[in-house]
Amino acid sequence: MPAKKTVILTADDDSQLLRLVSRNLELEDYEVLTASDGEQALAIVEKQLPDLILLDVMMPRVDGFTVCKHIREFSMVPIIIITARGQDRDKVKGLDLGADDYLTKPFSIEELLARVRAVLRRSRFSASEPGQATRMQASIGELTIDYSQHLIIKGTKELSLTPIEYRLLAYMAQNMGHIVTHDQLLEHVWGSEYIGESHMLQVNINRLRRKLEPDPSHPRYLLTKVGIGYLLASPSGATS
Repeated sequence: MPAKKTVILTADDDSQLLRLVSRNLELEDYEVLTASDGEQALAIVEKQLPDLILLDVMMPRVDGFTVCKHIREFSMVPIIIITARGQDRDKVKGLDLGADDYLTKPFSIEELLARVRAVLRRSRFSASEPGQATRMQASIGELTIDYSQHLIIKGTKELSLTPIEYRLLAYMAQNMGHIVTHDQLLEHVWGSEYIGESHMLQVNINRLRRKLEPDPSHPRYLLTKVGIGYLLASPSGATS
Protein backbone atom coordinates (compact mmCIF):
# COMPACT_ATOMS: atom_id res chain seq x y z
CA MET A 1 0.00 0.00 0.00
CA PRO A 2 1.49 3.39 -1.01
CA ALA A 3 2.26 5.85 1.78
CA LYS A 4 -0.37 8.48 2.46
CA LYS A 5 0.56 11.79 0.89
CA THR A 6 0.92 14.98 2.92
CA VAL A 7 -2.11 17.19 2.20
CA ILE A 8 -1.56 20.93 1.75
CA LEU A 9 -4.34 23.50 1.33
CA THR A 10 -3.29 26.64 -0.53
CA ALA A 11 -5.70 29.58 -0.46
CA ASP A 12 -5.20 32.65 -2.66
CA ASP A 13 -7.45 34.76 -4.89
CA ASP A 14 -4.65 35.14 -7.46
CA SER A 15 -5.52 32.27 -9.81
CA GLN A 16 -2.18 32.35 -11.63
CA LEU A 17 -0.20 32.14 -8.40
CA LEU A 18 -2.55 29.47 -7.09
CA ARG A 19 -1.85 27.29 -10.15
CA LEU A 20 1.91 27.89 -9.92
CA VAL A 21 2.09 27.01 -6.22
CA SER A 22 -0.16 23.98 -6.61
CA ARG A 23 1.81 22.59 -9.54
CA ASN A 24 5.15 22.90 -7.78
CA LEU A 25 3.80 21.31 -4.59
CA GLU A 26 2.41 18.42 -6.62
CA LEU A 27 5.81 17.95 -8.26
CA GLU A 28 7.18 17.45 -4.71
CA ASP A 29 4.58 14.67 -4.23
CA TYR A 30 2.21 16.63 -1.97
CA GLU A 31 -1.56 16.31 -2.37
CA VAL A 32 -2.89 19.81 -2.93
CA LEU A 33 -6.29 21.33 -2.16
CA THR A 34 -7.08 24.85 -3.40
CA ALA A 35 -9.37 27.70 -2.40
CA SER A 36 -9.82 31.10 -4.05
CA ASP A 37 -11.32 32.87 -1.05
CA GLY A 38 -11.47 32.57 2.71
CA GLU A 39 -14.97 31.14 2.75
CA GLN A 40 -13.91 28.22 0.54
CA ALA A 41 -10.79 27.70 2.66
CA LEU A 42 -12.82 27.38 5.87
CA ALA A 43 -15.28 24.99 4.21
CA ILE A 44 -12.43 22.74 3.04
CA VAL A 45 -10.71 22.74 6.45
CA GLU A 46 -13.94 21.85 8.24
CA LYS A 47 -14.53 18.97 5.81
CA GLN A 48 -10.97 17.65 5.39
CA LEU A 49 -8.31 18.90 7.78
CA PRO A 50 -5.04 19.20 5.80
CA ASP A 51 -1.51 18.72 7.15
CA LEU A 52 -0.53 22.30 6.28
CA ILE A 53 -2.26 25.49 5.12
CA LEU A 54 -0.79 28.24 2.90
CA LEU A 55 -3.02 31.23 3.55
CA ASP A 56 -2.99 34.57 1.73
CA VAL A 57 -4.09 37.32 4.10
CA MET A 58 -5.86 39.46 1.45
CA MET A 59 -8.75 37.39 0.10
CA PRO A 60 -12.39 38.23 -0.73
CA ARG A 61 -15.40 37.23 1.39
CA VAL A 62 -13.35 36.19 4.41
CA ASP A 63 -9.78 37.46 4.79
CA GLY A 64 -6.85 35.27 5.80
CA PHE A 65 -6.62 36.70 9.30
CA THR A 66 -10.22 35.73 10.03
CA VAL A 67 -9.67 32.27 8.56
CA CYS A 68 -6.57 31.78 10.73
CA LYS A 69 -8.46 32.90 13.85
CA HIS A 70 -11.36 30.52 13.16
CA ILE A 71 -9.06 27.57 12.47
CA ARG A 72 -7.19 28.15 15.74
CA GLU A 73 -10.50 27.74 17.61
CA PHE A 74 -10.55 24.03 16.76
CA SER A 75 -7.20 22.97 15.26
CA MET A 76 -3.44 23.46 15.61
CA VAL A 77 -2.78 22.53 11.96
CA PRO A 78 0.36 24.39 10.78
CA ILE A 79 -0.40 27.64 8.93
CA ILE A 80 1.92 29.72 6.76
CA ILE A 81 0.50 33.18 6.07
CA ILE A 82 1.35 34.96 2.81
CA THR A 83 1.70 38.74 2.92
CA ALA A 84 2.69 41.57 0.58
CA ARG A 85 6.22 42.98 0.67
CA GLY A 86 6.70 45.63 3.34
CA GLN A 87 3.58 44.73 5.32
CA ASP A 88 5.32 43.91 8.59
CA ARG A 89 2.14 44.61 10.55
CA ASP A 90 0.42 41.82 8.62
CA LYS A 91 3.22 39.40 9.54
CA VAL A 92 2.98 40.27 13.22
CA LYS A 93 -0.83 40.13 13.19
CA GLY A 94 -0.82 36.72 11.48
CA LEU A 95 1.74 35.27 13.89
CA ASP A 96 -0.16 36.76 16.82
CA LEU A 97 -3.32 34.99 15.64
CA GLY A 98 -1.49 31.67 15.70
CA ALA A 99 0.19 31.29 12.31
CA ASP A 100 3.41 29.25 12.41
CA ASP A 101 5.37 31.07 9.71
CA TYR A 102 5.04 33.56 6.87
CA LEU A 103 6.03 34.15 3.26
CA THR A 104 6.35 37.56 1.64
CA LYS A 105 5.26 38.14 -1.97
CA PRO A 106 6.96 37.89 -4.36
CA PHE A 107 8.66 34.68 -3.28
CA SER A 108 10.63 32.06 -5.18
CA ILE A 109 9.50 28.45 -5.48
CA GLU A 110 12.69 27.43 -3.67
CA GLU A 111 11.78 29.67 -0.71
CA LEU A 112 8.22 28.33 -0.70
CA LEU A 113 9.35 24.71 -0.64
CA ALA A 114 11.97 25.40 2.04
CA ARG A 115 9.35 27.00 4.31
CA VAL A 116 6.90 24.16 3.70
CA ARG A 117 9.52 21.54 4.59
CA ALA A 118 10.61 23.47 7.69
CA VAL A 119 7.07 23.89 9.05
CA LEU A 120 6.15 20.26 8.37
CA ARG A 121 9.37 19.13 10.05
CA ARG A 122 8.57 21.14 13.17
CA SER A 123 5.01 19.85 13.29
CA ARG A 124 6.26 16.26 13.32
CA PHE A 125 8.87 16.61 16.06
CA SER A 126 9.58 13.46 18.07
CA ALA A 127 7.83 12.76 21.34
CA SER A 128 11.29 12.37 22.86
CA GLU A 129 13.45 15.45 22.37
CA PRO A 130 16.99 15.97 23.67
CA GLY A 131 17.05 16.25 27.43
CA GLN A 132 13.60 14.77 27.95
CA ALA A 133 14.27 11.04 28.02
CA THR A 134 15.32 10.93 31.67
CA ARG A 135 12.94 13.64 32.87
CA MET A 136 9.27 13.13 32.10
CA GLN A 137 7.91 16.12 34.05
CA ALA A 138 9.01 19.49 35.41
CA SER A 139 7.19 21.75 37.86
CA ILE A 140 7.79 25.50 37.86
CA GLY A 141 5.59 27.47 40.22
CA GLU A 142 2.01 26.71 39.15
CA LEU A 143 3.17 25.15 35.89
CA THR A 144 3.66 21.46 35.20
CA ILE A 145 5.34 20.40 31.95
CA ASP A 146 4.57 16.83 30.90
CA TYR A 147 7.23 16.04 28.30
CA SER A 148 5.86 12.59 27.46
CA GLN A 149 2.42 13.96 26.52
CA HIS A 150 3.52 17.43 25.35
CA LEU A 151 1.17 19.04 27.87
CA ILE A 152 1.43 22.21 29.93
CA ILE A 153 -0.79 22.41 33.01
CA LYS A 154 -1.30 25.59 35.00
CA GLY A 155 -2.74 24.69 38.40
CA THR A 156 -5.34 22.12 37.36
CA LYS A 157 -6.04 23.51 33.87
CA GLU A 158 -4.42 22.24 30.70
CA LEU A 159 -3.22 25.11 28.54
CA SER A 160 -3.88 25.12 24.81
CA LEU A 161 -0.51 25.81 23.21
CA THR A 162 0.60 25.70 19.60
CA PRO A 163 3.50 23.33 18.81
CA ILE A 164 5.80 26.37 18.58
CA GLU A 165 4.71 27.65 21.99
CA TYR A 166 5.22 24.24 23.54
CA ARG A 167 8.70 23.88 22.06
CA LEU A 168 9.67 27.34 23.29
CA LEU A 169 8.54 26.64 26.85
CA ALA A 170 9.94 23.10 26.96
CA TYR A 171 13.36 24.24 25.73
CA MET A 172 13.47 27.08 28.24
CA ALA A 173 12.43 24.68 31.02
CA GLN A 174 15.37 22.44 30.10
CA ASN A 175 17.55 25.54 30.62
CA MET A 176 15.72 26.67 33.75
CA GLY A 177 17.38 29.61 35.47
CA HIS A 178 19.76 30.23 32.55
CA ILE A 179 19.51 32.91 29.89
CA VAL A 180 18.74 31.48 26.46
CA THR A 181 19.76 33.78 23.62
CA HIS A 182 17.46 34.81 20.79
CA ASP A 183 19.47 32.82 18.26
CA GLN A 184 19.56 29.71 20.47
CA LEU A 185 15.76 29.75 20.69
CA LEU A 186 15.32 30.41 16.99
CA GLU A 187 17.71 27.62 16.01
CA HIS A 188 16.23 25.05 18.41
CA VAL A 189 12.55 25.82 17.81
CA TRP A 190 12.46 26.93 14.17
CA GLY A 191 15.78 25.79 12.69
CA SER A 192 19.14 27.37 11.83
CA GLU A 193 17.69 29.04 8.72
CA TYR A 194 15.56 31.25 11.02
CA ILE A 195 18.42 32.78 13.02
CA GLY A 196 17.92 36.54 13.05
CA GLU A 197 14.09 36.39 12.77
CA SER A 198 13.69 38.18 16.10
CA HIS A 199 10.18 39.50 15.46
CA MET A 200 8.89 35.94 15.01
CA LEU A 201 10.36 35.00 18.38
CA GLN A 202 9.00 38.10 20.10
CA VAL A 203 5.46 37.55 18.83
CA ASN A 204 5.43 33.96 20.07
CA ILE A 205 6.92 34.90 23.46
CA ASN A 206 4.23 37.58 23.89
CA ARG A 207 1.52 35.09 22.95
CA LEU A 208 2.94 32.54 25.40
CA ARG A 209 3.01 35.14 28.17
CA ARG A 210 -0.68 35.85 27.68
CA LYS A 211 -1.38 32.18 28.36
CA LEU A 212 1.06 31.70 31.26
CA GLU A 213 1.26 34.93 33.18
CA PRO A 214 -1.34 36.39 35.58
CA ASP A 215 -0.21 39.81 34.32
CA PRO A 216 1.60 39.53 30.96
CA SER A 217 2.85 43.13 31.22
CA HIS A 218 4.71 42.16 34.42
CA PRO A 219 5.87 38.59 33.71
CA ARG A 220 6.94 36.28 36.53
CA TYR A 221 7.87 33.23 34.44
CA LEU A 222 9.21 34.41 31.07
CA LEU A 223 11.70 37.18 31.81
CA THR A 224 13.33 39.36 29.15
CA LYS A 225 17.05 39.97 29.26
CA VAL A 226 17.30 43.02 27.03
CA GLY A 227 19.57 42.57 24.04
CA ILE A 228 20.40 38.98 24.99
CA GLY A 229 17.39 36.66 25.22
CA TYR A 230 14.96 35.20 27.74
CA LEU A 231 15.05 33.36 31.03
CA LEU A 232 12.46 31.02 32.53
CA ALA A 233 12.17 31.65 36.26
CA SER A 234 10.10 30.17 39.07
CA PRO A 235 8.08 32.83 40.93
CA SER A 236 8.49 30.85 44.17
CA GLY A 237 12.08 29.86 43.44
CA ALA A 238 11.09 26.20 43.76
CA THR A 239 11.27 23.70 40.90
CA SER A 240 11.22 19.95 40.55
